[in-house]
Amino acid sequence: MPTATITSKGQLTLPKSVREQAGTRTGDRLEVMVSEDGSIVLRAIRGSVEQLFGLLRREGQPSVSVEEMDEAIAEHLAEDNERILRPETEPESDFRHVDEMQ
Repeated sequence: MPTATITSKGQLTLPKSVREQAGTRTGDRLEVMVSEDGSIVLRAIRGSVEQLFGLLRREGQPSVSVEEMDEAIAEHLAEDNERILRPETEPESDFRHVDEMQ
């Protein structure tokens, strides 16, 4: 039976044979459970990005492609950029300059 040692920092290195058998890789997350008798069970947290598909979907709301999202963002940024770079015009005033009154 493979064994592992806990380091002074509380870290544990799983033996290669255990990692291979569990199908875990560097960066994978493990769920840690401690039973009443003190035994520790590690369970690989399974999941992928694909499982998130449709998570934000709302009834009655049309689906939007990534290309459509990119286009909407580009349009918004262009409008924002135009607003920022637009030269400010002085508002018309109901008051006349003293020189204009003569």
